[in-house]
Amino acid sequence: IPGERVDGHDFAMAAVQAGAAAVLARRELPEVPPSVPVLRVDDTVKALGRLASAWRMRTRAKVVGITGTAGKTTVKEVLAQVLSGQGPTERTAKNHNNQIGLPLSILNAAEDAAFWVMEAGISHAQDMEELAPVLRPDIGLVLNAGAGHTAGLGGRGVAWHKARLLAYLTPGGTGLVSGDYPELAREARAACRNLLFFSAAGRPMPYRGAYKGPGREGRGAYRLSLNGVALDVETPFRGSYGTENAVAIAATAHLLGLSDAAIVEGFAGAALPEQRFQIHHVGGWQCVDDTYNANPLSMARMLDAAAELSAGASLICVLGEMRELGEIAEIEHERLGRHLGRLRPAVVFWRGGNLAALRAGLDAEGYTGPVIPVEDARHFRSELRSLMPKTGSGVMLFKGSRSNHLEELFSVITACEEGDDVF
Repeated sequence: IPGERVDGHDFAMAAVQAGAAAVLARRELPEVPPSVPVLRVDDTVKALGRLASAWRMRTRAKVVGITGTAGKTTVKEVLAQVLSGQGPTERTAKNHNNQIGLPLSILNAAEDAAFWVMEAGISHAQDMEELAPVLRPDIGLVLNAGAGHTAGLGGRGVAWHKARLLAYLTPGGTGLVSGDYPELAREARAACRNLLFFSAAGRPMPYRGAYKGPGREGRGAYRLSLNGVALDVETPFRGSYGTENAVAIAATAHLLGLSDAAIVEGFAGAALPEQRFQIHHVGGWQCVDDTYNANPLSMARMLDAAAELSAGASLICVLGEMRELGEIAEIEHERLGRHLGRLRPAVVFWRGGNLAALRAGLDAEGYTGPVIPVEDARHFRSELRSLMPKTGSGVMLFKGSRSNHLEELFSVITACEEGDDVF
């Protein structure tokens, strides 16, 4: 596969020397010996998808396809852990959910597994039309639809593109969709007849949930209703936003035949993936690593969860610009500023663009605390050291779009865990 920085064709001979049985390529590879077939195609990415589709159709595993604006990877990881108690379960590697990552995850999945849990991420208009025919899920789970990748999905709307997953279910497959987003529910009905809905907002739907509060050891407690049967679970995530995750996971497991006891047990043993609300304790601070990515929906949810975690103590927000929002970027960053302003954080650190829009939102809510733009980890460490004596203890949230590399700023926290004296 030719990439922006390297071309996979240049590594074909190394692959052959390492034992490759054949090479899929877009051009001639004269260096490859005649004993190793070179399969010539016009587009290696599309050919990879066709190979994955063929492998998917051979498996007897129940295949779950997950999409949505926020929470896909967390739901995928926790659902896979819940299901694994009932049988061998394969999943998308990390968040490898695009036209290369998803087929590779499928091709690496064992044919005889009981369940496959696969994530489909989209950022451009035709993405789902390329991913969903490869995946052909037995259960198509659409978590939500909000502002995210709107620069590429703005034409027909995010909800329409997410709901297209449901147009490619296997015969007899089921769509499982949040009913809390009216546009998404409408588009889902247009794409699929065999639909079930869930709600995290108290709507009268077959699957419902409500947040009960913090559970043991930092976990979250939720009361769920699965087709009228009440179920209490404790999950590795916490906060009101997690209700959507919890009920979606439990509903999917229920549809796949898991007992209530197995669902409770599965949640109890599940853990969050890296860079998703991972809490590090440093001194008197709970430092939350949620640096993997951000959009308006996920940003608002994590801010609320961090504010709840702080329980009135100091809240420091280390945030990065939300990218790929196109023409709505300015208004969404102003809305973020308003949301932040209402939470009254002790300090806001910011990395990336749209700072003026963020400040406008903060000003509109009467926020008077410091807003500090930071360039890199060294700059952040210096600013943090000067502030720590003034702010005591509390919660520090790190979150921003992937291209801001907030993990570089979080490295200051991991250095503290190893003995640095910032705190």
